[in-house]
Amino acid sequence: MKLKFTSLALLLVVAVSSAFIAPAFKADTYKVDVSKSTLSWLGKKVTGSHNGSIDLKSGTLLFNGKKLAGGTFTIDMTSIKDADKSANLEKHLKADDFFGSDQFATSTFVIKKVTAGSGNAVNITGDLTIKGITSAISFPATVVWNADGSVTTTADKVLVDRTKYGIKFRSKSIFPDVGDKMIYDEFELSIKLVAKK
Repeated sequence: MKLKFTSLALLLVVAVSSAFIAPAFKADTYKVDVSKSTLSWLGKKVTGSHNGSIDLKSGTLLFNGKKLAGGTFTIDMTSIKDADKSANLEKHLKADDFFGSDQFATSTFVIKKVTAGSGNAVNITGDLTIKGITSAISFPATVVWNADGSVTTTADKVLVDRTKYGIKFRSKSIFPDVGDKMIYDEFELSIKLVAKK
């Protein structure tokens, strides 16, 4: 009888304890609409700059309610375009000197942490993988909910240090004597992701 009472008491303790444990919250997945999303780039050198676009291949954003909680997107590195339509520049950017898109056809970004700011502002930290090399980056972004239930996440100035991904061509930090042929280590990305559940 004592054993039965002890078992009953233990069962009651477990039941009461379980009632106070918050259930794991399952994030809502929103699929990125690549036809409405954009990714542009800007690279600078001593004598000027170049800019263009890259296509997004796929992506998802994760939300806890209205709060961005995670996500990932894949970039099609074979789609690099120069705004001035320079075939030579596009070919060079796809070559091994830069992004080696024949061997590394995609790059990925995985959101690891989101810190809320004021209003629609957030700060995103995640892992960017280019040419098979992964390095963490952080950048400010905004998250806006649209009337049709979709969400638009934008980041106007994402700075990426190309040397962290093995892209060393005409880098002054690696080749100090490169002179006025130097290309700056950092390039900029401007990202707009439109996603819907």
